[in-house]
Amino acid sequence: MTDQPGNEVTRRGVLAGTAAVALTALPEAGSAASTPAATRQDGPVPAPVLMPVSFEVNGQAVSLTLDTRTSLLDALREHLQLTGTKKGCDHGQCGACTIMLDGQRINACLTLAVMHQGSKITTIEGLGTPDNLHPMQAAFIKHDGYQCGYCTPGQICSAVGMLAEVKANVPSFATSDLSGPIQATDAEIRERMSGNLCRCGAYSNILDALNEVKGELA
Repeated sequence: MTDQPGNEVTRRGVLAGTAAVALTALPEAGSAASTPAATRQDGPVPAPVLMPVSFEVNGQAVSLTLDTRTSLLDALREHLQLTGTKKGCDHGQCGACTIMLDGQRINACLTLAVMHQGSKITTIEGLGTPDNLHPMQAAFIKHDGYQCGYCTPGQICSAVGMLAEVKANVPSFATSDLSGPIQATDAEIRERMSGNLCRCGAYSNILDALNEVKGELA
């Protein structure tokens, strides 16, 4: 690369020089930049605020004392061991944590548990049992509406809530006629279930399951 012998630029030399520069940029142990943020604050870190909350979960009264920052999803999974409700994105984007709250479907990751004093909550464990399946659970099995199964509890809870919305004539973006009873057409179902994602791509089978059950739950 140059006219001076022995000064050739090599790949090994470039990598060694880059590593040396990176190492010199690292903060020294014990410096302010390497100290965790919690220890750099003025004064001690405030203790969490605890609050009692009581609600009904799957027909049973439950009382907990929770950090006020605890999501309803974490209260169900970590404190009540109802792990059927899944934590997917934890940002309300995938629908894996969908449950029924006072008869309406919600994303449990987007709400705080202490906000729901006195509420009635239904998770996938409360919809049916292996010996007495909910019609929607049975339809998902019949039509193979799942593959890995991770999104399935949220899909089923969302499907039950979605059909209740249709029955109550709650319109969606896909509703073209607001003058009469809303029908659970394929377009309505796809639009209303669009917040529940399935990485395995079992959407056509989920639609088949919903179409079978919609008359029974209407």
